Amino acid sequence: MNMSQLETFLTIVKTMSFRRTAELLNLTQPAVSAQIRNLEEELKTPLIIRHQPISLTEAGHIFAEEAGHILEHVEQLKQRLEDIQQKPQGHIHIGTTTSIAMQILPRVLSYVQNQFPLIKTTIHSMPSTQIMTNVENGTIDVGIGYLLEKNANLQSSILYFDTFELVVSPRHPLARRTLATADDLRNVPFIMLSPETAGRRFAEQVFERIQLQPSIIMELSSSEEVKRMVELNLGAAIISKLSVVAELRRGTLSIVPLSELEITHPVAVVYKSGRYINSATKQFLNDLKGMPESQFLGSE
Repeated sequence: MNMSQLETFLTIVKTMSFRRTAELLNLTQPAVSAQIRNLEEELKTPLIIRHQPISLTEAGHIFAEEAGHILEHVEQLKQRLEDIQQKPQGHIHIGTTTSIAMQILPRVLSYVQNQFPLIKTTIHSMPSTQIMTNVENGTIDVGIGYLLEKNANLQSSILYFDTFELVVSPRHPLARRTLATADDLRNVPFIMLSPETAGRRFAEQVFERIQLQPSIIMELSSSEEVKRMVELNLGAAIISKLSVVAELRRGTLSIVPLSELEITHPVAVVYKSGRYINSATKQFLNDLKGMPESQFLGSE
């Protein structure tokens, strides 16, 4: 039994004519007769008395009533599915770093929640180096992190560009320097992000360029932890400029200019190529990619 058979039968009930039904449904009269015959064989009972004028059997009357309910439910289901596309809803699992989550997600998620209250989100904090892997294996739907390398299995769109800076406590001797050199850093204790983070990779690239073996006294997993230690004047750090906007404004951290750090790093949203994207994720991606870079840079 299929929807076409139900529609054909109900049209016959309305027209009481095989010929008229064939015209309305753009079918041949033998095709209409075959559908009804197959339906009766499947139900093991006659539904139509084929005399002129035709009429319904008792079973035909019962079947017509229930078939009408079935088609009505199908139409309601179609409408609900259309509504999902028109009113995005669903659950999104987003993977990002702690610092990026604090910098941009409150504004983005607040907008999405206000506009599309049926969208639910779960944020998973992880290093940028793990984001690509987790998007690829389907652990998360969307990743937001530093674009470290291209991956043929992932789609990416750059949201904004970040820089990394040398930061110290205002009480640190380097805080008074207008420009730091490699020699200035040789005896400075460093508080570093842990090895699996993108920030650590960027810092090590800088140390390699200036041929410095840093004195690492502490390794921490997030920029927030690093900032707190630097504010206590326990050492210097190289971390995202956007992550220290609030501390710079409060005067609890200072940036020490270092020419080797004048490199921008793209922050991108990534999602798996060819994977079905539900309406919630589609809406989130469209809104995120449609935001101007200034909206991310001015998020603090």
